[in-house]
Formats: sequence, C-alpha cells, structure tokens
Amino acid sequence: MKKLTNKEKEIMDLYWKHGAMFVRELLDHYEEPKPHFNTLSTMVRLLEKNGFLGHRQYGNTYQYFPLVSEKEYGERSIAHVISSYFNNSYMNAVSAFVKEEKISVEELRQLIDEIEKANARK
Repeated sequence: MKKLTNKEKEIMDLYWKHGAMFVRELLDHYEEPKPHFNTLSTMVRLLEKNGFLGHRQYGNTYQYFPLVSEKEYGERSIAHVISSYFNNSYMNAVSAFVKEEKISVEELRQLIDEIEKANARK
C-alpha cells in the first residue's frame, strides 16, 4: 500500500473521522485559510485512484468514502516499516526499541502476556 503524504493523511483523517462526504463538505472541516476547492478535489481523486477512497455518484457530483480503515492503514504501515528497516523481523524491531530504551520491562511482560493469550485462543 502506498504511503500517504502529510496532506493526503490530513484528508484521510477527516474521512476516517466524519465518514462519507462530498468535497464541499470536506472543505467545511478546514480552518482558514482553507485549501482551494479544485486543489482539494484533485487530491481526493488521487486518493481514490490509489485505492484509499471510493465514491457514489449523485447526478454530477460524487460523495467519497474511505475504502481503507485507519486501523488497516496503520497496520500496513507498520508492516512496511518492519519489512523495510528491520529485515522483515518483528524481533529486530522490538530489540531496537529495547536498545533505545523506548519500551520497558513491564511493557515487554504485557506484550508476552498478550502473545500467550492469543496463542491460547488458537
């Protein structure tokens, strides 16, 4: 899955928060100075082309809606980072957090508990 730019993520955050919207409605969620309608419309169409948004047609206008949930995007992004920077090893990723002291022993214990619970359900 393509990584979202900051502006694309900003748009997707609004769709994830508010659901289906016309571009005019999307524009209403921006503070001043608001982006130009045509610029926003172009970005929404690009998000649709890249598989993030779908649309329903109402006459000559389109109502766009998210095809990818925020959770799904986050999970795919994490998987991409693990693949690209940690040799596709979640162990290497966790080790990096441990070495940089970004995760505590207590948090590791909680993670182990979650893994054991998930394995018990299988």
